[in-house]
Amino acid sequence: MDAQKLEHFRRKLLAERERHLAHINDNQQDARQMAEADDGVKDAADMSLLDVNQEIEYRLSERESQLVAEIEDALRRIDEGTYGICERCGRPIDERRLEALPTARFDAACQAIMEAGQETPSL
Repeated sequence: MDAQKLEHFRRKLLAERERHLAHINDNQQDARQMAEADDGVKDAADMSLLDVNQEIEYRLSERESQLVAEIEDALRRIDEGTYGICERCGRPIDERRLEALPTARFDAACQAIMEAGQETPSL
């Protein structure tokens, strides 16, 4: 992959990382606000609803954090010169796949094999 395309994907990944980091911050703020609201709630049903909503916010933050880690891994692969190369077979990953999923580690054929349960990815 040429330097111009790599820079395109780097910019795309950096923008995605910033978006996910903002979501993490928002989710954590929402969870803190819910925790503070717990103090004034006396009804058991309202407490349960607050607990569920707070748990949802924490889980969303965890998912966003996982996405940030995947983005940082893709940025590392750009720096190392392995971005866009399937980690299973070593063939180039189609650029249309990278446009849709810039953190892709496998080409579509290898991903299909792993999703079918025939193999698991190495980490």
